Amino acid sequence: MNTPFSLDEHRRQPRPTLAPPPDRYFEQLPMRVMQRVTAAPTTVPAWGWLAALSVPLRTALASVLVLGGFAASFLVSSPNGSVLPAPGAATLAQIPREELVEYLLATDQRVTLTDLAELPGTASNAPAGTYLQTSPDELQDLLDQQPTANEYL
Repeated sequence: MNTPFSLDEHRRQPRPTLAPPPDRYFEQLPMRVMQRVTAAPTTVPAWGWLAALSVPLRTALASVLVLGGFAASFLVSSPNGSVLPAPGAATLAQIPREELVEYLLATDQRVTLTDLAELPGTASNAPAGTYLQTSPDELQDLLDQQPTANEYL
């Protein structure tokens, strides 16, 4: 259990006496401060011209510098100022469809609709007349002819 404690029971330690200020210290203090302030060297920084501009002009200058830096980095990073297409898209279009079907059937991973939805849309190199105009019965016959393993069903 805690014992009760009261500050009144303990004696205060005596404060040390402070030395008095020198004679006429407070009368001379304002003059000393003013002498130090006026004696400070007045150097103009290299960016002094920027402080002389108005606030809207400085803001406009800053935005021009930021946008100019962005445009310059964009132009420097891309060759000839143009954006190149993805290298995989051109090579994927050159693979025959039969090989793609064989690859997809041979792998253990299944392709879902979300996988196909995440593919970027590419322009088809095939002419518009090459698409089949078939009936549902013809499509079902073609699907029945495709070899599939039972594990995919």
